[in-house]
Amino acid sequence: TMTAARTFVLINMAMSADGKIAPPHRRFVPIGSRRDHDNLLRLRATADAVMCGARTVESGNITMDAGGARYERQRLAKRLARQNLRVLISGSGSVDPDGAIFKNRNSPILVFVSDQAPAKRLAKLKNVADEVIVYGAKSVALGQALGRLHRDWNVKRLLCEGGGVLNFELLRLGFVDELHLTICPRLFGGQDAPTIADGVGFQRLAKAAKLELTAQRRVGDELFTTWRVRPKSR
Repeated sequence: TMTAARTFVLINMAMSADGKIAPPHRRFVPIGSRRDHDNLLRLRATADAVMCGARTVESGNITMDAGGARYERQRLAKRLARQNLRVLISGSGSVDPDGAIFKNRNSPILVFVSDQAPAKRLAKLKNVADEVIVYGAKSVALGQALGRLHRDWNVKRLLCEGGGVLNFELLRLGFVDELHLTICPRLFGGQDAPTIADGVGFQRLAKAAKLELTAQRRVGDELFTTWRVRPKSR
């Protein structure tokens, strides 16, 4: 779609050597090093907006902001706003209105929900978010959401930080341009542990998202990789 071409979408994730982003209990544990966290904040400093699924935000006291004065300076040097816009995706509207993110008022917070979100939840979210937008019947219509971000908030570059279900939906819809992946020297195991792309998955090899490795850098035992997501050949 036109939307995908206009808003450059990148995903950034840290994963264990076996592709997991958290242990089977799904509670957030920082698996990357401090260097990986710095890499995350440096990437944020290139984006107009940062997007997460509801579960990801709640998993670890996450505020999704620029991360301090040093990164604010990086943003300003690139002629970006001092702080990135923050975007939450929650089909059911089950974001905790008392979550850490809402205590941090550094920049606007937008919550996209679907028609499944009950009115009571919407009312609570409207009290704490800058905008609550309903797009989509059963789950959030991500194409519409990206269009709205581009049109109303001038989002040219959007960074998605998970979780696996949201990542997969963006990939499935062909909206992702680039994947930044830190491979960490850990191995979790667990068939129920979340991965960087979950959801229903691509059922056939021919449908799978194709990647092209554009950069890799080893620091200690961590591997920082960048992949271009190749558009599906028609």
